[in-house]
Amino acid sequence: MPATNHATPSGNAGLRTAPPGKGSPRRPGIPATEKHRLSVPGGLAALSLDALASVAYGPEAIVLVLALAGAAGLGYAVPVTLAIALLLAVLTISYRQVIATFPQGGGAYGVAKAYLGRRASLVAGASLIVDYVLNVAVSVAAGVAALTSAFPALLPHVTWLCLAVVLAVTLVNLQGVGTSARAFIVPTIVYVGAICLVIAVGLLRGAPATPVEHAAQAHGLETVGALLLLRAFANGCAALTGVEAIANAVPAFRKPRVRRAQRAEIALGALLGVMLIGVAALIQKFAIGPVHGFTVLAQVTRAALGDGPLFYVVQFSTMILLALAANTSFGGLPVLAKLLAKDNNLPHFFALRVERQVHRYGIVFLAVAAALLLIGTRGDMNKLVPLFAIGVFVGFTLSQAGMVRHWLAERPSGWRWKAALNGFGALMTGVAALVIAATKFGEGGWLVVVALPLIVLGMEWVNRAYARIGRKLQLGTVPAPPRPRRSVVVVPVHAVNRLTREALAAALSLGDRVVAVHVTYPDDDDEGRSFVEEWERWHPDVELVLVHDAHRHLARPLATYLATLREAHVFVLIAEIEPEHAWMRFLQNQRGAVLARGLRRMSDAVVCRLRFRLSALS
Repeated sequence: MPATNHATPSGNAGLRTAPPGKGSPRRPGIPATEKHRLSVPGGLAALSLDALASVAYGPEAIVLVLALAGAAGLGYAVPVTLAIALLLAVLTISYRQVIATFPQGGGAYGVAKAYLGRRASLVAGASLIVDYVLNVAVSVAAGVAALTSAFPALLPHVTWLCLAVVLAVTLVNLQGVGTSARAFIVPTIVYVGAICLVIAVGLLRGAPATPVEHAAQAHGLETVGALLLLRAFANGCAALTGVEAIANAVPAFRKPRVRRAQRAEIALGALLGVMLIGVAALIQKFAIGPVHGFTVLAQVTRAALGDGPLFYVVQFSTMILLALAANTSFGGLPVLAKLLAKDNNLPHFFALRVERQVHRYGIVFLAVAAALLLIGTRGDMNKLVPLFAIGVFVGFTLSQAGMVRHWLAERPSGWRWKAALNGFGALMTGVAALVIAATKFGEGGWLVVVALPLIVLGMEWVNRAYARIGRKLQLGTVPAPPRPRRSVVVVPVHAVNRLTREALAAALSLGDRVVAVHVTYPDDDDEGRSFVEEWERWHPDVELVLVHDAHRHLARPLATYLATLREAHVFVLIAEIEPEHAWMRFLQNQRGAVLARGLRRMSDAVVCRLRFRLSALS
């Protein structure tokens, strides 16, 4: 029967027009489908916490390397940070272009897939997956480390605290990305405001509010050279992780999605750049170096604001945002996993979107993977940090290189400077990726270097499996018209009761022939005779076949009988009870589940588990 399209004469099915009235029309509300999507502030809160929170550890990573050369090395904090800020500007502009070119999301994966080939896209996808998982683990571990620094009595419970934070962020995200964004907007505003206050007051001060503590200078200082500065640059590039998250999750924004995502990307780049340069300027102004047990950001805050209440506001907001920075991954990875699944590179359930626009399986996978990392490292941030940033810079490089190919192929207005910009970015991020991998290889970075090709191989295996299924189903071709064929419906029966009656009634409406099969076992002769007598008294006008098995197998004797049937279509209808309450499932013997698994393994029959509600049988 042809499909019927119920539409109004204007072609707008189901639309209602407001009755005419006086005054200007009211502004339409947010459509229900857009309610759980992101605004620009919501995008910053949901997808940018990773990058914004990196102000807490990015400058410190630079200082730790430069301090190896003493005071002379620390004098290069601002130049190194300016180089990182330049790279940040290049990445921000580039990802703004990526958002416009690939509004379906995917970031580096989408760019590499379109312009660098399938294998390069899988490498980009694998690198992003690794980075997202590590971001959750590192952010949570860093937040808990800040908490235990304030309350040392909690140190024995670090792992459990980490798992509790992961669970809390997961539950919030399962309510929808819009819900999580609204929940995180206030902490984000407080954190950004606090850091900007530190920078503004610090720059206006002629001297530190409290004396700056200096660590004892180590012997055998390194000289300031290109290698030291390159290592400091590579270390500081950890502050750029998370810049790509907005481009990966463009579909999560409200309409117009591209414009909102671009504005969020520019806002992120501007805020992060100002905070990084500002903190670096204060580091150099107050001659701050690494001190055991006291972070560089805490020293900068104390020098600018003193050790009064504002100091604790900054520290507490930093601790909260570090823990919540994991939300960047919860916003980006499920969208990336959906794109990989749609391309047959991940299981298709990752593309399933449930209520509240949530990709539940991507969220759960991310939470479980991060929890396993935290359990394996016992929540130790220092064991996780060496793994961080390698994957994301691989993605940065592939994205930039892909955009160069895009401009060369499309050649729109101004394509030369755009290609040059992306080429420069690809060179810088590629060098950073190599330096980070080389310097951190022995500190655990080898795990990422090994994990990336393994993930790529896994996605290749999944893709080949779907290709085989597609060939079997003749996907992409027009099948022959359907024609009826002889069929038989086999109903395993164990007793004569209402469930058996309903199963046979359903079978009689499905097939040309219906056969009830009862399996008998040794030492059960009395039960077998009793069943036959009840069947004959009932007389349902359905063929009954008795199958004997000497070894008390459940599925094998029925599979042997199915092999003797000659009909083109063989169906097995297994009747089960759907209990009224969840706890009643524990009362079932699971015979139907065991029988269905065995028949699917040992026969080509179509196995159907038909569940009747207990309330409907009463």
